Amino acid sequence: MAVTIQIPTALRNFTDRQGDVSVEAATVGAALTALVQAYPDLKQHLYQDGGGGLRSFINVFVGETNIKKLKGLDTPLPDGGTIMLVPAIAGGLC
Repeated sequence: MAVTIQIPTALRNFTDRQGDVSVEAATVGAALTALVQAYPDLKQHLYQDGGGGLRSFINVFVGETNIKKLKGLDTPLPDGGTIMLVPAIAGGLC
C-alpha cells in the first residue's frame, strides 16, 4: 500500500528537503522503516539509540490521531493514507 509521510521542516535536511515522502507499507512501523532505509541519516533523529523504539519527543499521527492512542507502530495504514511526524517543541518564557 502506498502511503505518504509528511516530514516536518526541522527534519527535511535529512530527506533531501522533501516535505512528503511516499513509501509502500501496511503499518506505521513498516512505513518508518522504509523511510529510514531511503534516508538513513534520519534514523538517529527518529529512533532511540540501541533500537529502543521511537524517541519520546517524536509524535506520529495517522490522520488526526496520535498512534499512541491506536496500536503504536503496529497501527494499520489505509492505502493512500498519510502519516505526519510531529516533533515536540519546547520553549517559552521561564
